[in-house]
Amino acid sequence: MHPDIHLTLHHTRAAELRAEAGPRPAPRHGLRTRVGWTLIEVGLKLATRPGPVPVH
Repeated sequence: MHPDIHLTLHHTRAAELRAEAGPRPAPRHGLRTRVGWTLIEVGLKLATRPGPVPVH
């Protein structure tokens, strides 16, 4: 199958699937999301401590 035809079929099928799925729910930016991102920030700060790297 020619690549252009394959890509066209892919886009057509993707559009059909999106139409079947219906509208997407609005993203939630509540307390749960903010707490989650705060935990990720704290974890990254703990994982990347500044200072000399120990040499074995």
